[in-house]
Amino acid sequence: MERRKALGLIAGGGAAAAASFTALPAFGEESGRAAGATGQGTPSGKGGYTFPLGRNVERTSVRFKNRYGMDVAADLYVPRNARGRLPALALSGPFGAVKEQSSGLYADEFARRGYVTLAFDPSFTGQSGGTVRDVASPDICTEDFSAAVDFLGLQEIVDRERIGIQAVCGLSGMALTAAAADSRIKAVATASMYDMSRSISRGHEDYYTREQRQKVVDHISRQRWTDAEKGTCARGSHEVPFDGNGDVAPSDRILPKTLPADADPVTRSFFDYYRTERGYHPRSVNSTTAWTATTPMSFFAFRQMTNIDMLAPRKALLVAGSEAHSLYYSQDVQRMAPDSIGLVVVPDADHVDLYDRKDLIPFDRLDEFFTENLA
Repeated sequence: MERRKALGLIAGGGAAAAASFTALPAFGEESGRAAGATGQGTPSGKGGYTFPLGRNVERTSVRFKNRYGMDVAADLYVPRNARGRLPALALSGPFGAVKEQSSGLYADEFARRGYVTLAFDPSFTGQSGGTVRDVASPDICTEDFSAAVDFLGLQEIVDRERIGIQAVCGLSGMALTAAAADSRIKAVATASMYDMSRSISRGHEDYYTREQRQKVVDHISRQRWTDAEKGTCARGSHEVPFDGNGDVAPSDRILPKTLPADADPVTRSFFDYYRTERGYHPRSVNSTTAWTATTPMSFFAFRQMTNIDMLAPRKALLVAGSEAHSLYYSQDVQRMAPDSIGLVVVPDADHVDLYDRKDLIPFDRLDEFFTENLA
């Protein structure tokens, strides 16, 4: 499979009272085994989570509202026997993932290290609110981070002057955008960062020509007529690929049900996480289906990083793998604000390795960064 076409299919992506929330089912939600997967296509025996809960960590399901009045579902992680007011982190990502996957793993690890952490499902996804399922908005996804800061800052155990953000993959761009606009966020770190507005509107490594960008806009615009006429929301590629004839070639799945024998390395790495028991979750868009087909429209309209200079004097730390197809996003953002943004390149790591490979994720370095910048 031609690499850019493949990337068009898979880009991207205790302390409080418990609350219950019934999520609307995702369109085409799957269960059981993933055909052709190397393991089971179900959450891997950890209570629906893809990682074990730390022995000295308490996890509570909570929900809160963003400023649009939408319910955001989250898990609050608190160190057992915590005392005093602690630093806190809001976490989300990757784009199309849920809190039971990578962001929850990060939240658990930081809670083991003494932080109060909040891993949330972005609006319209997972167990969060939003009538149309699995649609993404860069504006609302950015707002969700600030809403998570609202929630954390109201917890008695949290020092609201020591709140930061840790984001993974496609939600990392929204995290940086949120931090630039919300000075309550004292520091932000990312892993395998994607700028989803750039990815969706310009393609991997900005390969879309001006003509191709227009074809994508025309395709999305026609799809809106179809959706309006039918009263439904079709599924389709969020980064639209092109076929050999130069025509748009969207798919109604982010990842195939069965891995093709000739799959490129990037597709294989995403498949190995989202479509096997390593990282599969039935509420994850990436594990089961695709975004709504008109999702790209708002990403053409909403640019991220425009005000990244407003982050200073606060700091950000970007972590990326040396072998990651997404490394250039972190490199380019770091160049935009070198005095405020640091970059750590992890040797021999690819994009997906930083989702859950604790032997490669530099948690000690991230902990040092937050300790220094949330002081």
